[in-house]
Amino acid sequence: MAAASTAAAAVFLASTLSLAEPALAAAEGGATTAANAKITTGGASTLQSGRTIAITRGVNLDRSDFSFQNLKGVAFQQSIVRDTNFKGTNLVGSSFFDATLDGSNFEDADLTLSNVEMAQFNRANLHNTILKEVYVSGSTLFEGVKTIEGSDWTDTYLRADQKKYLCEHPTAKGTNPVTGADTRESLMCKD
Repeated sequence: MAAASTAAAAVFLASTLSLAEPALAAAEGGATTAANAKITTGGASTLQSGRTIAITRGVNLDRSDFSFQNLKGVAFQQSIVRDTNFKGTNLVGSSFFDATLDGSNFEDADLTLSNVEMAQFNRANLHNTILKEVYVSGSTLFEGVKTIEGSDWTDTYLRADQKKYLCEHPTAKGTNPVTGADTRESLMCKD
């Protein structure tokens, strides 16, 4: 029963984000959601800079598919977002504060200016992901990440042990196809 309601919440969230008013979404460059999202999905919404931003605080979104969507500014704070597909998604300015992202696919996604404070990325796919100016706290964990090949970490400041882990990762190589940044250089790895 709980799995069915979780799946329904994820489907509703995905549908409300993708069915946002086209003019508003185009004008603001981000996702919008229905005003009653808090009641319907267990999340909330907030009005920020004249646009509604979805907040999924505490919602279980395991195995959801948000691929190739514009989720700019959406907050997945304290949510369970394991094995979720964000491939090719615009996540600029999004928040994954204290989120569990284990096994999620961020390939070709743009996480520029996102907040990943206290998030964990075990088994996450960060292939060709843009992680420029991402806010990372001391408790953010990238250990166990699947791949970082072609990712861009420009101006993202990592804790020393996390930086060392990523620089020693076997996939710490390649160039991001969008930004042209070399993965190892953007991580400021010592060669």
